[in-house]
Amino acid sequence: MDLAPAASLAPGAHRLVHVNGRVQPREAVVVVTDPTMRRYSDAVAAAARDAGAAVTVCIISVRDQDGQEPPPPVARAMAEAAVIFSPVSVSITHTRAMRAALDAGARVCMMTAYTDAIMTSPALLDTDFEAQAAVCRRLGAAFTAGNSVRLTSPRGTDLRFGIESRVANVLTNIPAPGELAPVPDIEVNVVPVTGSAEGTIIADASVPYLGIGVLDEPIVCRVRDGYIVEMTGGAQADFLRRHLESFADPHCFNVAELGVGLNPNARLTGEMLEDEGVLGTIHIGIGTSHTLGGEIVAPTHYDLLMWAPTIAVDRRVVQRDTEVLV
Repeated sequence: MDLAPAASLAPGAHRLVHVNGRVQPREAVVVVTDPTMRRYSDAVAAAARDAGAAVTVCIISVRDQDGQEPPPPVARAMAEAAVIFSPVSVSITHTRAMRAALDAGARVCMMTAYTDAIMTSPALLDTDFEAQAAVCRRLGAAFTAGNSVRLTSPRGTDLRFGIESRVANVLTNIPAPGELAPVPDIEVNVVPVTGSAEGTIIADASVPYLGIGVLDEPIVCRVRDGYIVEMTGGAQADFLRRHLESFADPHCFNVAELGVGLNPNARLTGEMLEDEGVLGTIHIGIGTSHTLGGEIVAPTHYDLLMWAPTIAVDRRVVQRDTEVLV
């Protein structure tokens, strides 16, 4: 893979620090990275230092899998940070360390599996995050006030689940204390009531994990009592199913999240932090729900994306394809 000159990453780093992280002078900024992602951590750390922050860079080994905990000293540094940036190749988002940092009031800009393409993309450089925030909040309010969801798609998805008493996560990418920002993925997500999901999921866009990326064939999942009980499709579906089965933990198949992409400049590329923000897609997260406000802790959390959703909350359509109707 050809890499752009390091100087070309500076505008993206500046946006991350000043627009998304809103780093202030003398704030404690922690950058968690691994040896494969140093070009991005170096760029962000330099921008944060230029902003007058007190910057600590923590270099961890590449995690064995998404959701593996960072080392305890890094977790302690995260818990004391005002702002966290996480340019890592394998996600540490759905971890107890991240949950503790959020509970302590950190503002978190997630940078999992960043690439030069993301760092220089219109999704990061050109998006008016403030303008999209109002749309995010309206959709989040509809989920928080609702009791049930029905999700359908042109390819045949038909999934129902409860959301009573769930509070939506509104990821404007301008995080307040205690909030995550999966920059540049603007999204709103909500956790189904555990055990309530029933129906069929047909992912036809991407699974931006494990090297799967943009889908060659749809992945068809049958859901009963909140868990995927059958996963079929082509070679990508077989690979994902075998990977999940390798953990011998049924919670890997838990229907953990409905996420709605809301970045009008994002494009489907196979990279998580851009794919999941594509306007006109939704993703169903499977596995851990704890870090999003649910009860399930699993060894994994992966997202299955589909095109052109119709989402109804308490029988009221709140989104149809790219149009948010609240």
